[in-house]
Amino acid sequence: MRRKSPITKAAIITVSLLVLVFLLITIYANISVTRSTTSRLYDEPSEIPYSRVGLLLGTSPTTRQGYQNPYFYYRIDATAALYKTHKISKILISGDNSRKTYNEPEDMRQALLESGIPDSAIVLDYAGFSTYESLVRAQKVFGQRRLTIISQSWHNQRALYIASHIGIDAVAFNASDNVNQASKLKLTLRECLARTKMFFTLIFRPKPHFLGPEIEI
Repeated sequence: MRRKSPITKAAIITVSLLVLVFLLITIYANISVTRSTTSRLYDEPSEIPYSRVGLLLGTSPTTRQGYQNPYFYYRIDATAALYKTHKISKILISGDNSRKTYNEPEDMRQALLESGIPDSAIVLDYAGFSTYESLVRAQKVFGQRRLTIISQSWHNQRALYIASHIGIDAVAFNASDNVNQASKLKLTLRECLARTKMFFTLIFRPKPHFLGPEIEI
């Protein structure tokens, strides 16, 4: 009976080096994002400069387990606050509508209407399948060169970093992220990996799944 070949020393060294490189890139990406975006994050509507268009980054009103998603409602509240204090005039909702039964932009639109935002102020982008795609489409499809990004602070930092690297002049308004510690820890770990992925995305600059003709806001 043939014995399995033992793991060679060279293979162990190779794997160890790959893990080390991945960790270094992750650390670099996270430090770079945090350091370069802090001055463009705002927590109070009275302090943020005016932008004609606010880019509301999509999420679902419910979690995968079927519970209410607090991040969804915090983003709606933040967007409504900016609109009602005249810090934005139009709202571009960019999210995932890749399935008939899943429609982030429409869910957010309905929530904004219930918050007193007029439908005439809302524009929907159904092909914002990622933060990167939302920003590229905001620039190339919706013609935006200056934006106020609306999401939670950890998400805003990554979005601002992407915006600066593709030529969008952006600031961001932080929606609340008042959730339990377990949820925060899970999101922190996921965000670390998302920033690493973003690092490679900005190197290779893939085209969004969909572009299409320009839409005037």
